[in-house]
Amino acid sequence: MTTSFFAFVFVLGVLIFVHELGHFLMARRIGVRVLTFSLGFGPKLLNIRRGDTEYCISAIPLGGYVKMAGENPEEARTGAADEFLSKSKWQRFQVLVMGPVMNIALAFVVMTLVLYQGAQVPAFEQQPVVIGSLPDPNGPAARAGLKPGDRIVSLDGRPIDTWEQFALVILGKAKREITLGIERNGQLLNVSLTPDAVGKFEVGDINVAPVMHPQVVGVNPGEPAAQVGLQPGDVVMAAGGEQGVNRDRLVALIKAHADQPLPLSVQRGDRLLEISVVPRKIGDTVMIGAQLSPLEQRTIEPTFAEAVKLSFQKNWEWTKLIVQTLAGLFTHETSVKQLMGPVAIADLSGSAAAAGWIPLFSLMAMISLNLGLLNLMPIPVLDGGHIFILALEGLARRDFSVRVKEKMLLAGFVLLLMLMVTVIYNDLMRIQWIERLVPWR
Repeated sequence: MTTSFFAFVFVLGVLIFVHELGHFLMARRIGVRVLTFSLGFGPKLLNIRRGDTEYCISAIPLGGYVKMAGENPEEARTGAADEFLSKSKWQRFQVLVMGPVMNIALAFVVMTLVLYQGAQVPAFEQQPVVIGSLPDPNGPAARAGLKPGDRIVSLDGRPIDTWEQFALVILGKAKREITLGIERNGQLLNVSLTPDAVGKFEVGDINVAPVMHPQVVGVNPGEPAAQVGLQPGDVVMAAGGEQGVNRDRLVALIKAHADQPLPLSVQRGDRLLEISVVPRKIGDTVMIGAQLSPLEQRTIEPTFAEAVKLSFQKNWEWTKLIVQTLAGLFTHETSVKQLMGPVAIADLSGSAAAAGWIPLFSLMAMISLNLGLLNLMPIPVLDGGHIFILALEGLARRDFSVRVKEKMLLAGFVLLLMLMVTVIYNDLMRIQWIERLVPWR
């Protein structure tokens, strides 16, 4: 709980600070007088004044604000050049858009730094979506007739090239009927099925697993594996004449070949090697003296330029997913139950922090991109809503009255309030003891 709280405060604090800093710096750049720069809402806990600006930390850490001179039409204005509404529409647009732009830029910079560190990732993520197994014989895929060896090439008409892409798309399809394009023995088939909702975040899952080849991660000197030349990094493609064996099957074959030759097909770089190893029986244990990972890992060690390119690709994939999810809310393809609020973000932040700084910063980058894009939506109260009103005023070639703007902002506030109620309800229903108290759950 403590880890989740501090991780949540850290992640949200950085995102809010960067967002408001964008508004602040652009306002100062075009000559607008900034009265208050606040992290958080409500009563001010800490404050300090520098020049015309009061910098403060407020009690409710769920947002922040930059208050500028002359930004509220209802307040008394002098018409001074340093007031917000004295500036041109183009200048006001720059101030409004810089908050979301800074969040999008932060996502790009953070992911560049994360990717530049390098990592080991499952090799299957970038491979075609070929089904290796159906873990649950009663799962959605098995019920729909999918088989090991089938390749998923599309989802609802959208091409699917890799397991990573498939995982991103399927998570938003829980309890929604989908159509998969399947390639089987050279023929293309369309299969309809409904993914299950899995976990407390109710993400979509059809219960399929990729083909996973075991990989040698360590070899004991003097043992059978070392004697026949097995090396860390080797990938076992076949054993005992069986193709595509997984780790459990390989271990079973090793036990069944005590003191007998076991032929292995091993991938080492670009070469496929044929090796015969004789497992040694010691007491009740049969072993070859090698440590095996369940799946093949690939090492990513990009240069800085490559990390920049990978960050752009990753953020672009996330952007498409966010847009598809938002569009799905209007077309009912995405369930509102998948929307997350502060409690869920705190939970995810705590889990990421426990896993290390790389998962935590990766999560921060994704949330920052979400925040930037959501703030650009044309909903009054959000930055995108104010930009939308500016655009309408530009098209009308006149400023709207205060009364008209108030009605538009009120409509946006009601919509935002409904959204907040929804995400907080979702968060509470993910807490088991609260869910048990609700009779309709």
